[in-house]
This record gives sequence, C-alpha cells and structure tokens, in this order.
Amino acid sequence: MASRPANCVNYPPADYHSPRFPSLCWPPQSHPECALYSVWDSWRYTLLWTLILHAVCHLGSSGIALCMQIGKRRSIWKYLLTIPIIYAVVAGVEALFAGSIVGLVLGAVYITGCYNLSTWIPFIWGWINVLILIVSSFTIQGGL
Repeated sequence: MASRPANCVNYPPADYHSPRFPSLCWPPQSHPECALYSVWDSWRYTLLWTLILHAVCHLGSSGIALCMQIGKRRSIWKYLLTIPIIYAVVAGVEALFAGSIVGLVLGAVYITGCYNLSTWIPFIWGWINVLILIVSSFTIQGGL
C-alpha cells in the first residue's frame, strides 16, 4: 500500500473510514464520507465496478446469442447453455486485469496529488473499461 506524501497535511482526515460499497453519493463532492483516500479502496471500488459492468455486458451479449438460436433443433441446446458460463469466465478474467490496473493507477495518482477520490470515479472508469472492450471488438477496415 502506498504511503501518503510528506507534504500532505491532514490526509486522510483523522476520522476517515472506508465507505461501504457502492456509496454513490449525489452530488459527488458534497459528502466527504463518500471519498476514497487509499490505494486499497480505489483498487477495490474500481475492481468491483468493473466486474459488475463486465458481467452485465457479457451476460447480455450471451443472452442475445442464445435468443438468436431459438427455433433451431433441440440437440444443440445442451451445448448452447455453456455460452453464458464461458462468457462469465471471460468477463471475470478481463475485469480482473482491467479493474486492477486502472484501480491501482487511480489510487497512486490521487494519493500522490493529495486528492480525495470520489466514489463516482471508479464507477466511471468501470464504464470506460466496458466501452473500450466494446469498441475494441470491432474490426477496423481501413488502413493507413
């Protein structure tokens, strides 16, 4: 865990405790109890949001893949039911890597700058991870 820089005064506050997940307070900066001050908290929040959002995206796409098979013969359904399981495992592995890297970088940057990290930032980065995954799934037909 990263230690706080020497030039940070009263960082984190003396009465600080980690907020409960998800703790999305609105408006974001109006509640000081909804701020993250440690690398561990930023990593945990980013990883959890990335896991949740990747799971929703992957299970939704596997549901669409299963719906496309309606009307096919019944013998293939025993194989098709493995699709959501495979998608869930892939989502978990991708989210573990993406959420861990982004969460650790977020925590390090915010602690180095002596800033408090709003609990909305890991949520937004979870969405950014999912959107990068979706955009990178398309092939680019052009060329330079």
